[in-house]
Amino acid sequence: MSGITTSAVGALHGKLVLGRRASVLAGWFAELAPEGARILDVGCGDGMLSARLMSLRPDLSIDGVDVLVREGTHIPVREFDGSILPFHDESYDAVLFSDVLHHTPDPMVLQREAHRVARGHVLIKDHFVKGVAAATRLRLMDWVGNARFGVSLPYNYWTEEQWHDAWTRIGLRPERIVTRLGLYPKPLNSITGAQLHFVARLAKAGDGLSALHPPS
Repeated sequence: MSGITTSAVGALHGKLVLGRRASVLAGWFAELAPEGARILDVGCGDGMLSARLMSLRPDLSIDGVDVLVREGTHIPVREFDGSILPFHDESYDAVLFSDVLHHTPDPMVLQREAHRVARGHVLIKDHFVKGVAAATRLRLMDWVGNARFGVSLPYNYWTEEQWHDAWTRIGLRPERIVTRLGLYPKPLNSITGAQLHFVARLAKAGDGLSALHPPS
């Protein structure tokens, strides 16, 4: 598609979706974040999501890292190389990824780093390849939301089984998984939302798995 088309579609997406999406995700992370936690937001962008999260949870303190530090970020942001988090072991109570890992060549790399840097928990928003034409729908959403910004688009999506296998190998245990997020308005949700998204709270120690669903 042409650059003009990319920009036009992306601008429409931003107007109709991004504000609602950030608010909904902030609400879910507010429910999942540990009490009084110091959190590292990896791939935070402008930090708007974390700023909204802190407005809902004043007990939280959040710093960010990104490969490109923007001007006028909403939280303190430090540059990093995309692979190694520039912090000592267990420097933060929790590490957060919001739609970051599927943009990396190997999602295992940063998850291992998160396990190292976090004292207790890792919080993840990402995708499951699940349902009819799931990969195609995810690629379309990724392109619409990110192509105009020059974001890397390797379309590196995992199945639910791949995520669980990775967490087992890294040493993370799912405590809670949200599978119906309500990210999009109802006319869009059946196409862009159903079965494709999850938010997870993972612990370095502990056991048990529970599924959460938004109120009706």
